[in-house]
Amino acid sequence: MDLIYALIDFVLHIDQHLVEIVNEYQTWTYLILFLIIFIETGIVVMPFLPGDSLLFAAGMLAAQPNELNVGVMIILLLIAAIAGDSLNYSIGKRFGMQVTKFKLFGRQIIKNEQIEKTHSFYAKYGSKTIVIARFVPIVRTLAPFVGGIGRMNYGTFLTYNVVGALLWVVGITLAGYFLGNIPIIRDNFSKVVILIIIISILPIIFEVVKEKFRKNEA
Repeated sequence: MDLIYALIDFVLHIDQHLVEIVNEYQTWTYLILFLIIFIETGIVVMPFLPGDSLLFAAGMLAAQPNELNVGVMIILLLIAAIAGDSLNYSIGKRFGMQVTKFKLFGRQIIKNEQIEKTHSFYAKYGSKTIVIARFVPIVRTLAPFVGGIGRMNYGTFLTYNVVGALLWVVGITLAGYFLGNIPIIRDNFSKVVILIIIISILPIIFEVVKEKFRKNEA
C-alpha cells in the first residue's frame, strides 16, 4: 500500500517532484524522464507509471529558468516513446500472454479484462489503435504488446508508432511548456493532473458505457 500511496503522491504532485529532481540532478533529469517514459511504454507490466501528466509537467518545467531545454527534452522523450513501444511489441511477439501472469505483491498486474479492452480497441480502430492508445492510460502500454501478440506487420506498426509518439510527446509537452506558466494552472497543478487523467480515460469510459447499452438492448 505504501508503494501505491507514493505513486499517487508522485503523480498528483509531479511538478514539485520534478523541481526537486532538477535541483538534485540537473541535466541528469533528461535521463530520468527518458527512463520513466521508456519503461511506461516499453514494459507491459508497468502501465501504472505516469505518462500524460509527466509530459505536461516536464514541458512546464522546461519553461522555467533552469538547465532544461524543451527541444532536447522532446527529442529524448520521442526516442523513449518510440523505443518503448517497439520493445513492448517485441515482448508480445516473443513471449505472448505468458508475461501477463507476472505478479507484484501477490497480485496480477495485467488483468484479463484490460487485455480484452485493448483487443476491442483493435477491433474498432485497427492499426490506428497504436496512435489512439498513446492518449489512453493502460491501453497505451498494452496496445503495442497486443500488436506483437497478433503479429502485426512491423513496418505498419512502426509507422503508427512514430506518428503516435510525435502527436503524444510533442503535443502534451508543448502544451505544458506554453500553458504551464498560466497562474491558474501553475497554482492548481494537482487539479490539472486529475483533469488530464480524466480526459485520458474518457475513451475507456465511453466504450464501457456503450457496451452496457448494447447489452441492455440485446
